[in-house]
Amino acid sequence: MRARVRGLSIVELLVATAIGLVVVAAAGAIVVAQHAAARKLQAEARLMHDLRTAADLVARDLRRAGHWSAAATSAVRRGDAPAAVNPHAALAPASAAASAIALSFSTSDDGDLGIVDDRDRFGFRLRGGAIEMQLGARNWQTLTDSGTLVVTALAVEPRIDEISLDAFCERPCAAPGATCPPRHQVRSFAITLAARSATDSAVTRTLRSSVRTRNDTVVGRCEG
Repeated sequence: MRARVRGLSIVELLVATAIGLVVVAAAGAIVVAQHAAARKLQAEARLMHDLRTAADLVARDLRRAGHWSAAATSAVRRGDAPAAVNPHAALAPASAAASAIALSFSTSDDGDLGIVDDRDRFGFRLRGGAIEMQLGARNWQTLTDSGTLVVTALAVEPRIDEISLDAFCERPCAAPGATCPPRHQVRSFAITLAARSATDSAVTRTLRSSVRTRNDTVVGRCEG
């Protein structure tokens, strides 16, 4: 007697197909989730890299703020003639935090007559979601790429530590105040940058750093 050959029933085929679809859907969901996580991680890394690059450029110029190439020849007192004042000493902001920075420095003493000309002016500002860098009086260039990140905050907070120089005065101040005794000002800035990814608004980062200017100032004078 020939044995009967029995195949799969339609119910078994449907159950197997349903199980296969569930497995494929689960695997697809895992792949999609992994791809989304990888894209988010890439956006975070790129956003942080761009923020660090921008902060490093801001810090680089802030370190050089106030540099006067002619200081060795002009800021020296000769006889009774007063020493020339550093024309690049001013820094903005000077007291409160701001979203724009204005500074100047000179790198060549050729023709440096103790004034700030257009080529000595530098700065940074936040405009339209991008940080702009000033290279000269009226030359602003975009520093960050709006197609990659949208900068939401730029804050520069000045900090000044003063060291009294009254020990170097021949006569003590009659009434110590803003002009006497002289004080050595050590200037530094706290920089805060915040941005979001241009491709994923949920990806946000904030970077904080600090920088000290290499060119300190002396304010006030001795009595008499």
